[in-house]
Amino acid sequence: AGMEGSGDAARAVADWRLAVWTLCSVLLPVLITAWCSFQRSRRQLLIRDIFRKSKHDWHYTDLFGQPSYCCVCAQHILRGAFCSCCGLRVSERCLKKADQRFLCKEIMMRGTAGAPSSMPHHWIRGNVPLCSCCMVCKQQCGTQPKLCDYRCVWCQYTVHDECMVDSLRTEDCTFGEFKDLIIPPYYLSAINQMRKEKRSSYEKVVPYCSKHWMPVMVLANTRSGNNMGEILLGEFKMLLNPVQVFDLSKIAPAKALQLCTWLPCNAVRVLVCGGDGTVGWVLDAIDEMKIKGQERYIPQVAILPLGTGNDLSNTLGWGAGYAGEVPVEQILRNVMEADGIKLDRWKVQVTNKGYYNLRKPKVFTMNNYFSIGPDALMALNFHAHREKTPSLFSSRIINKAVYFFYGTKDCLVQECKDLNKKVELELDGERIELPNLEGIIVLNIGYWGGGCRLWEGMGDEPYPLARHDDGLLEVVGVHGSFHCAQIQVKLANPVRLGQAHTVRLILKSSKMPMQVDGEPWAQGPCTVTITHKTHALMLYHSGEQTDDDDASSLSE
Repeated sequence: AGMEGSGDAARAVADWRLAVWTLCSVLLPVLITAWCSFQRSRRQLLIRDIFRKSKHDWHYTDLFGQPSYCCVCAQHILRGAFCSCCGLRVSERCLKKADQRFLCKEIMMRGTAGAPSSMPHHWIRGNVPLCSCCMVCKQQCGTQPKLCDYRCVWCQYTVHDECMVDSLRTEDCTFGEFKDLIIPPYYLSAINQMRKEKRSSYEKVVPYCSKHWMPVMVLANTRSGNNMGEILLGEFKMLLNPVQVFDLSKIAPAKALQLCTWLPCNAVRVLVCGGDGTVGWVLDAIDEMKIKGQERYIPQVAILPLGTGNDLSNTLGWGAGYAGEVPVEQILRNVMEADGIKLDRWKVQVTNKGYYNLRKPKVFTMNNYFSIGPDALMALNFHAHREKTPSLFSSRIINKAVYFFYGTKDCLVQECKDLNKKVELELDGERIELPNLEGIIVLNIGYWGGGCRLWEGMGDEPYPLARHDDGLLEVVGVHGSFHCAQIQVKLANPVRLGQAHTVRLILKSSKMPMQVDGEPWAQGPCTVTITHKTHALMLYHSGEQTDDDDASSLSE
């Protein structure tokens, strides 16, 4: 009996040990995972806190795009933080030290006596651009697999460790290739001091007095098209003064453009990175400057097309879409070399039938085109779909595929048929007899529908040239979505209804889709009147010249 009792006790102890070990084997991984998760969350909070308080524009990446070395410990790193303004790269554990040790680009010089007209180089060690050359010996930099060589964050010149001498550390920076586009920090300091003293004689401030200086402002919409805006913001901040680069998702164009009042009259150039809608938003803000009496500060506008359609960009020679194929340096060169032209802007007034005394008419500003019919219906369906699931519409290819789907659907359903029986059209006060149509399109520019030259069609018929600066609108009709598709591949001509200075369209009955520059809505019986509003000062890039631009350049 005693032996049985001791055997039971031994089994009980063994069972307890098994239970304890099983519990440990289950709890230990859970506790380790929880501890690691807690530490990760704590570390992320600390990193976010450093990012928020820092004067650097830090961003975190899980994988650097090129071999990178920490600027503090000099170790090779695959992931970590980088500053999009000065280009510093640092490991996670060295982030706090780097933030305290290294200065970022100064947008405005502080604590300087008088009005300086120069500043020394701002050197950063390591992680120089690939294929860069030493400014002293002209040999390639950054070839060794370690933290080596220097780069100036303003002029972008690079120097070998062994070529760096004390004279280079104190030498005045020339601001490099883009000196005519950069706003120097010492200039902003001088203007700020003059404003405090209520002096407005900026003409003697360097580089204000330079006739070649044409400072550029970059206004990027990070939500446009293929979401490249975020990358471009960083690349432009690296090459220019960060104060010149604006994210339109964080600051309105009207506020950003007030920087023009600190700069020479009629010299500023604005590069808008976004779709045609973003360009229209910026041009509206420029019109507000005219109302405020700031007409002499109005800039000229260039376009980097990030949207889906980009017809205005195409018309002005900036291309149908940007996907990173052209280096940012070349884009800035194109902006420097671009020629100034004018763009007609039009007032579109929509007055609802039967509500003349009760409702204010809707007023739009048109840069590209107005339409009623199948293309407006496609835009309306597309926008309704994008509002429901915006995350699906981050690619230009997906956006065009959705347009194609709705266009194919309309070919079968024909929701806009017999339009000619529902509307009346007047061009410069003269009524036009309409043939059997499904859509009417009023054009200000040469391109329509994502790259189609609608007014030209197949190009086999004589017609007056379409221009964007002659105060004339081109009015065409289409027989349906299939006819639009035929025109886009040059298998058919549009129904050319005429050119006019003023267009009046009366929708007599039913509800029809309408759009102005890609912004669609469903409209009941109304009167639409299109009249000339103003001119916008644009920049035209001759590198991707179009026929319509040829005509404009000849008229200059």
